[in-house]
Amino acid sequence: MKKFFVAPLLFAFLAALSFVPAQAQKKNVIDEVVWMVGDEPILRSDIEAEKINMKMLNMGFDGDPDCFIPEQIAIHKLFLNQAKIDSIQVDDIQVNRFVESRLQYLVNQAGSREKLEEYYSKKYSQIREDLRHQVKNNNIIEQMQNKIASDVKVSPSEIRKFFESMPVDSLPFIPTTVEVQIITSKPQVSMSEIDAIKERLREFSDEINSGKRDFSTIARLYSDDRRTAAQGGEYGFTSKSVLESDFAGTVFNLTDTKKVSPIVKTEEGYHIVQLIERRGDLVNFRQILLRPAIADSALQNSISKLDSIKTLIGDNKLTFEKAVDFFSDDNNTRNNQGLMVNNKNESAFSGSSMFTYEELPQDISRKVYGMKKGEVSAPFIMTNDKGVKEVAIVKLKNITEGHKANMNADFQKINELAIEKKRNEVLDSWIRRKQKETYVFINERYRDCKFKYPNWVHKDK
Repeated sequence: MKKFFVAPLLFAFLAALSFVPAQAQKKNVIDEVVWMVGDEPILRSDIEAEKINMKMLNMGFDGDPDCFIPEQIAIHKLFLNQAKIDSIQVDDIQVNRFVESRLQYLVNQAGSREKLEEYYSKKYSQIREDLRHQVKNNNIIEQMQNKIASDVKVSPSEIRKFFESMPVDSLPFIPTTVEVQIITSKPQVSMSEIDAIKERLREFSDEINSGKRDFSTIARLYSDDRRTAAQGGEYGFTSKSVLESDFAGTVFNLTDTKKVSPIVKTEEGYHIVQLIERRGDLVNFRQILLRPAIADSALQNSISKLDSIKTLIGDNKLTFEKAVDFFSDDNNTRNNQGLMVNNKNESAFSGSSMFTYEELPQDISRKVYGMKKGEVSAPFIMTNDKGVKEVAIVKLKNITEGHKANMNADFQKINELAIEKKRNEVLDSWIRRKQKETYVFINERYRDCKFKYPNWVHKDK
């Protein structure tokens, strides 16, 4: 079941985040105001741009795009008009954080800022401003919708009635999910390797501070951070809260854009940093990351350690949970009996201990696939989310095979669907009422459209 008021209403927002070639955006359009919704205009160019973007994103819709698209934009405008009346505000800091994060993603896709500007036929500053406008409007609309539907609740009887009314072929398919416990062992890195890494970073710092070499050039050539190396080490605007504390302290204490920070250690390795720009509580910087190499002998020691632990568990001399307490180096799961938590925001299981196989880290997914409930794996080498090699054993705590949703196993999911349906009905009624209360002007060429909401065109117009 699709969330009508989420997907279609966000198509303009999604399009703004998509990677659309400049050639598609250069299409000549004679611009004019073709709709007015309250005091919000809709331009012909807005409609044409969305038509191109939706085609690029393979987003389907019902009927004529010259009718469907402006109606969706007009619905946006209704919510924005009401938000002005209700003085809905958004957190500009949160908006800026999202925008800078998304811009960095787009730059990475394009290969450079220059290529991104070429694709969009706009200066980087204009791309940022357009994206900021779209993100801010999206947040306002979301808040407005939440306010309108804030009192939506469903009773157990309504949930059951909703479930019984669903055709069998419309019941959502719940994919196979697993719950996984993990114990990790971080191989020891030799002091000689750490000293060599630090010496190399000091050499880089001396060359940059003396003007002999450019920070960006060294980052592109030598940094072990794949995400930032291609951008000359540029991290993108970020807040202190998303960085490790020691690293954040170093970055946010920088004041000179020409100098290089002292060496700082994180879970990823060893870094040197250079300030680019500070903007309020956000900072943009360059970094060079070097990860110490892990010797094969160190990996083998960790494998032997976890193999012994697995034997103790198999002989019932130690529970997996106790082994987590005594031996695991995984800070994220050690206080949770080793149970992994799904942190993927886009997942239906986000925040829970359930994962589809695709949502697990690749190394873990390969190991878990085919295991039986309660089984403990052999030790294996994996690369963690910091890009660092470590050794792990995992236990398949539980597995729920894929199935059609049912009331016994999937009450929470059905509850969410019932609430979403009722919420959409409330928003649908609000749109129909607001249509009649809002001044709307539509160019003649759009008046014969078969709209989902027919009251855009009033009889007296």
